[in-house]
Amino acid sequence: MIFEESYTLHNGVVIPKLALGTWFIDDDKAAEAVQAAVNIGYRHIDTAQAYGNERGVGEGIRTCGIDRKDIFVTSKVAAENKSYASAMESIEKTLETMGLAYLDMMIIHSPQPWVEVNQSEDRYYEENRKVWRALEDALEAGKLRAIGVSNFLEGDLENIFAACRVKPMVNQILCHVGNSPLDLIDYCRKRDIVVEAYSPVAHGEALKDGCLAEMAEKYGVTIPQLCIRYDCHRNSGTCTYIGRIRSRTARSRRIRCSDQ
Repeated sequence: MIFEESYTLHNGVVIPKLALGTWFIDDDKAAEAVQAAVNIGYRHIDTAQAYGNERGVGEGIRTCGIDRKDIFVTSKVAAENKSYASAMESIEKTLETMGLAYLDMMIIHSPQPWVEVNQSEDRYYEENRKVWRALEDALEAGKLRAIGVSNFLEGDLENIFAACRVKPMVNQILCHVGNSPLDLIDYCRKRDIVVEAYSPVAHGEALKDGCLAEMAEKYGVTIPQLCIRYDCHRNSGTCTYIGRIRSRTARSRRIRCSDQ
């Protein structure tokens, strides 16, 4: 059963194959969404400082009836935190807000502050090294079990490799039927980095594609299911994929699956 399947990161930490993503779930609805997901078998919950729902997600984890050690919890350092001090402070704040003693994984949400993404040539190399050092220190202190990055390109990763004590375990990137960065995925695979691909339905644009609709009908599935399956079979490596689906208990959520 897919809920029981998992992969092992390069530091030996086991990460479940499927995860609930909580982007766009309001803080006051997040606990219910987490509880519902856990009840049907999810054991990996993904949030971020930027989502504004860490409190609710933490509440859901604490009250879902499953031992904390059996749930893999991920959050992300906000893209605007580009110093050691601000990153470390934000990690402590996340733990406090969620009411948890540790996180299973924390990742840098973006190499650039959001206001500069795709608008600036500055990749914040020096600053990202400092943020990465904060993650390493939190890992060594037992506050985190695994660390990674998001939206990092090869140059961004090489910058981390040049100074890190612990190499990234995950890189979360945009990947869907209309945008598959195969070179970057192959690069990460060779570096033993798990690739997490978000938005397999292309932020909803795939739902408007006639060819995808015909193919989904042929196989008796929905377009989101087809797109998620595409990501799962796009590359045979240690890859983890994320997609958004509708839910009775939340306005939207993401489903993560992997194929190795």
